[in-house]
Amino acid sequence: MLQAIGLTSARHRGVPPAVDDLTFEAGSGRVTALLGPPGSGKTSALRLMLELEPGRGITYFRGRPLHRVAHPAREVGVLLGDVPGHPARTARGQLRMLCAAAGVPASRADALLDAVGLTGLGDQRIGTLSLGMDRRLALASALLGDPHTLILDEPAEGLSAREADWLHGMLRSHADQGGTVLYTTQDPKEAARAAGHVVTIDAGRLVADQDAADFSRTRLRPRVAVRSPHAARLAVIVSREARAARRSVEVVTEGSSSRLSVYGSSCAEIGDAAFRHGLPVHQLADEVGDTGPGGGSGTVPSVSTLRSLGDGPGSTAEAGAAPTASAGAPGPAARPVANSGAAQLPPPIRRRPARGPLRPVRYELRRLFGVRTTPLIVVVALAASAALSVLLARNGRTPLPNVLAAWPSLLPLPPAALGAGLLGALSFGEEFRYPALAAGRGTVPRRLGLLVAKMAVSAGVALLLALFVLLASAESLRLVYGGDLVKVPSNAMSLAVSWSGLTVGCAWAGLLAAGIFRVTAAGVAAVLAVPVLMVPLIQAMPKVPTARSMSGLPGRLGELAWLQWPHEADRWALAAVRVVAHPVGTALTLSLSVLVCAYLFTSLRGRVRW
Repeated sequence: MLQAIGLTSARHRGVPPAVDDLTFEAGSGRVTALLGPPGSGKTSALRLMLELEPGRGITYFRGRPLHRVAHPAREVGVLLGDVPGHPARTARGQLRMLCAAAGVPASRADALLDAVGLTGLGDQRIGTLSLGMDRRLALASALLGDPHTLILDEPAEGLSAREADWLHGMLRSHADQGGTVLYTTQDPKEAARAAGHVVTIDAGRLVADQDAADFSRTRLRPRVAVRSPHAARLAVIVSREARAARRSVEVVTEGSSSRLSVYGSSCAEIGDAAFRHGLPVHQLADEVGDTGPGGGSGTVPSVSTLRSLGDGPGSTAEAGAAPTASAGAPGPAARPVANSGAAQLPPPIRRRPARGPLRPVRYELRRLFGVRTTPLIVVVALAASAALSVLLARNGRTPLPNVLAAWPSLLPLPPAALGAGLLGALSFGEEFRYPALAAGRGTVPRRLGLLVAKMAVSAGVALLLALFVLLASAESLRLVYGGDLVKVPSNAMSLAVSWSGLTVGCAWAGLLAAGIFRVTAAGVAAVLAVPVLMVPLIQAMPKVPTARSMSGLPGRLGELAWLQWPHEADRWALAAVRVVAHPVGTALTLSLSVLVCAYLFTSLRGRVRW
């Protein structure tokens, strides 16, 4: 069961709240439609329930507010708009990535693709799906965690009648299994046809809370639609004949002066009246009219109303009761809600950030390799490195480490480091552009677990890229110049540490900068700033001779901690110190330190809970 109590949007200066003291219930085992015209506050009400907007009130999902639910995706499935995700990702890849975020097995993705009728389209890109297929994928995303409650905003908007019927059938099936379904719509006929409970709002306030049968009786009334060039004269004739026959007939002149809506009569009676008086009729059809506030998708009476009531007992009450209920006043089937404005204010609603994925490493791996960008960057870096290494080895004056790394003096960084930095920048920049963790939140949560997962995966990819570049360069040199050119240098360990630190540091610099500024270009700029800005500054600093050496530091630390350090630890520590002491290493270390502090500062400033 869903219970919304006192939902009120945050007030802005001079603008009334979009939702004002809204209270209603959506019971388990049935579909509830939140009905209202455009601008009535339906979407704002859903966002308040999901704690996506600040305001006041509280919403209980089976007795608990959303921020106290341990795993929200397993309690509430949300569909707000289209599927959030990269358009180049496949439907199956998107669902599997969201499975890792929700902490459910990846096999759940294939099961839901079959349930929503997308079995044959699992390998199709999201950007190529039609509106109906996209809405099916969005429903599958909402159902991934097998939630009890479904909250959907205009799920059938723009769909064909066949797709809309299928969608409503899925919602009824979920409700029949004991779940709660709440969806918004502006079409009263759709609400009466597809829902078992209808909550009507207008201007952010509750108008009526009714069962579907009572809603249809009081809100939707059968009528005869008439179009004639002499509509005003025909209205007077129909009203006069109804009074003579002592029948209750209501004639409504619509926005167009040539159109009438006649309640309480039939096409035959109106056609006969028009024929007897020689009036031409261009349209004569039975319809179901919406008499509620805003009119929904029906026709709104706008000019005048001519009501002809019989003189018999009870005729006035019969004619007046239906318009009273349909106009929005709580009738016998409506349940009015007392205004709690004079009572104690409802608790405030704070906009809470999206939660990070329950399986962050798996989520990050699926995000990284779910699109073609990552393989493309790796292939370009390998090809550029192999070509540059062949060109550098041609003159014979370039040192072998620079040849293998494909790092000419003209480039600020080798292709492998640039590729690693770009992959790191895309790790956050792409997610801020295509948020997939939480619908409607718009940003990626700065969770410690997600950050650590991104740094670990980006470091692993950078190390693999560095290794592949060395192998590709060595193989290219062997094929072009023979096998005598490539020899293992004596300081291979120190060179390997330097090469690994350069690629991993560039990947982390791009990742952190993109996470701070929420754009991929900022991550790439941070990577390029290391050799272009930081290295010249480091080299311009005055050199101070060192009088002390750190040799033997691992042994002294081992004595302090009563630990037995490996004999090679001293050489490893000195190699790391030499890497950091290099101008590029120093610049990269300083850049990473500044970016880490900036990332933590922006996270704490945004009041994000880790």
